Amino acid sequence: MYAVIKTGGKQYRVQPGDLLVVEKLDGDVGAQVAFDQVLMVGGEGGDVLVGAPTVDGAVVTATLIETRKGEKVKIFKKIRRQGYRRTRGHRQFETVLRVTGLEAGAHTAKWDGVVDLTPKLVLDARARGLAPRAEAAPVVEAAPAPVVEAAVEAPKKTRAKKAKSDAAPEGDAGSEA
Repeated sequence: MYAVIKTGGKQYRVQPGDLLVVEKLDGDVGAQVAFDQVLMVGGEGGDVLVGAPTVDGAVVTATLIETRKGEKVKIFKKIRRQGYRRTRGHRQFETVLRVTGLEAGAHTAKWDGVVDLTPKLVLDARARGLAPRAEAAPVVEAAPAPVVEAAVEAPKKTRAKKAKSDAAPEGDAGSEA
């Protein structure tokens, strides 16, 4: 079962269990959010309820996971041949939600999973191995490796330096003359 909801001037197709990133909404972490502007509800077997403009009595519920800043958008202004260049950046606030339920008249759907309230910042730090020990995933220690006797190595050969002498070597044909 799915629904099309409207929030923040945009439309989203959602179903129970989906992770949704929308424009900033007010609320604390773990708060329940209800969307009553449901534009369409679809079910199994092709059942579709289309609202005019919304479906009466339809509600989509979600749990607020975090409010964060989105990706940076660069703004660059330039007037050619005038030496005018300006670069700025902007990060829009966004809210991350986990859709937990959908109700539309006789149609209902619930998500059976558990909502994990760990923010994306911590998840990214864990993935890079930068999270503090208290937040890091538990480390499973492996059993000690078996002791293997080392093979006896042959002594390494070293190059002997050739002795240089001032005298010519014996038996040299050029020294007898």
